[in-house]
Amino acid sequence: MQNQPSSPAVGNFEQPVLPIADPQPFHAVHSAIEAAFSSAKVAAFLKSLARQSLRIRDFEAVLARALLGDQTRAEYARLGNADQGQLREFYLASLEHIAPELRHRFFKLYAYY
Repeated sequence: MQNQPSSPAVGNFEQPVLPIADPQPFHAVHSAIEAAFSSAKVAAFLKSLARQSLRIRDFEAVLARALLGDQTRAEYARLGNADQGQLREFYLASLEHIAPELRHRFFKLYAYY
């Protein structure tokens, strides 16, 4: 009898793995997001958002202001809807992993008005 992977408990959500249609621009944008949220750069990234009065969850505005790099917006625009959606989800998941002390320091970025 073969070992079967155990199924997740009821109530657990397992995000499906979607294929990446255009790997080059996808990975360029993914890397830019990873770099912005790296422990060495996240405080500066948050400070740049605050200076421009942007909300942290407004990914399109962050791209438009080139806060993830000059080429990132163009690379993102090359992607199809599915790839763009995966990157938006990755961005939103990344901002939720910011250290609590930084989130407190930049609480206005996270606030809903």
